Amino acid sequence: MSPLHDPPHLTRRQLFSRCSMGLGSIALSNLMNQGAAAAPAPNIGNPLAPRRSHFPARAKNVIFLFMAGGPSQLDLFEHKPALDKLNGKPIPESYTKGKRFAFMDSSGKGMDLLATRRAFTRRGQSGAWVSDLLPHTAGIVDEMTIVTTCKTDLFNHAPAKLFMNTGTGQFGRPSMGSWVTYGLGSECDDLPGFVVLQSGPRGPRGGATLWGSGMLPSTYQGVPLRNQGDPILNLSMPAPIRDADQRQLVDAVRELNLKRLIETGDDEIAARISAYEMAYKMQTSAPDLMDISGESKATLDLYGVKDPKEATFARNCLLARRLVERGVRFVQLYDTNWDHHGGVAENLEKHLPLKCADIDQPCSALVRDLKQRGLLEDTIVIWGGEFGRTPMGEVRESTGRNHHIDAFTMWFAGGGFKKGQVYGTTDDFGFGAVENPVHVHDIHATLLHQLGLDHERLTVRSQGLDFKLTGVTHSEVVKGLLA
Repeated sequence: MSPLHDPPHLTRRQLFSRCSMGLGSIALSNLMNQGAAAAPAPNIGNPLAPRRSHFPARAKNVIFLFMAGGPSQLDLFEHKPALDKLNGKPIPESYTKGKRFAFMDSSGKGMDLLATRRAFTRRGQSGAWVSDLLPHTAGIVDEMTIVTTCKTDLFNHAPAKLFMNTGTGQFGRPSMGSWVTYGLGSECDDLPGFVVLQSGPRGPRGGATLWGSGMLPSTYQGVPLRNQGDPILNLSMPAPIRDADQRQLVDAVRELNLKRLIETGDDEIAARISAYEMAYKMQTSAPDLMDISGESKATLDLYGVKDPKEATFARNCLLARRLVERGVRFVQLYDTNWDHHGGVAENLEKHLPLKCADIDQPCSALVRDLKQRGLLEDTIVIWGGEFGRTPMGEVRESTGRNHHIDAFTMWFAGGGFKKGQVYGTTDDFGFGAVENPVHVHDIHATLLHQLGLDHERLTVRSQGLDFKLTGVTHSEVVKGLLA
């Protein structure tokens, strides 16, 4: 027979899907026949269903309190008397030679040391230094591991936020929350496994890529919940439509998607089926979650929530506790405007105290509330930004500090992190680590380890490569941070 008349080549999947008595049709028919008229369509496998970890986990959930903009560790956690003594003097060239800064160079301009104007005291049995801007946080230092030697690779905001959240400064990679839900699923079946809450005057630089799923199925991306109105736009069912009618519509769309899924095997169709089901369930669960009017006055006072309907960081911290209480795997709170270079509106004297007043009590309350409810042992609370601030000041109308990637502070609580510890040592100016540096990739590896996930084994293949959160450079679990 001439090649022009040869039958077309069929893959196994195409063969099974096109044959009327093929395995695909049999499976589809069986699944559809299980759905009785009064019952919802059968579960074909929830992509967010809980899965086994690589090894026994120490924690189940994560709450990441992200201070977008880069909080100044030298005005909050790093007490450096040498800065007070040498205030206004040029920093020795040996510190800055070969370094790059976002808005300074190493020629000498704007490189004078800047002392803090905050009062520091030792707090708790650990004796951790905390400034007067964080009196409530100072009260929980014995629950915290404070890491003063965090290090990252990128010094501009959007790339650095991407690096902290996805392990790379490139767009299109899965975020931490996506990796975690991909590896473990979620213990909540009527809310997303990864939820994002925001406060501040605008969203973080980098936007939705910070909580995107990259090459993972979109089921694992973060879902932002709005603070006002419907938690998600167009979630509410229009008044004329009855619940039974909507259920029938969802089931019909599900059957069509299911047929296409069996034919193509496309993960995104499975994600679409899951999204329809989740949206249907969230019409009830999301408004119930966001309504905090049922919380006691003592709880609202603990967090500093004055108006339960007002969109504040305090309210978001309370919502974070409610989310992990319901089994949501990863919750990320973004609070913006921590970029304190100087000038009238963004300086260390006026603006930093206002930001600290917004977050200090709620952060402390979240840790205390989780502990008293027995949730802190299973929940990792992380506090920090994309980088820190220089010990040198910037020449502006008022004081401010530049972006700094060589040493900044983050803290961790719960989930098997060691209590009452200050980890790492920086030099006299707080410029760089002299003992126990902790790279962002090491933080990622340690976080995954506490959740029972091996960062070397948690991979996804895309375009012929195996991608992972910790990238291709050497990364390790920082055992010194763990109890």
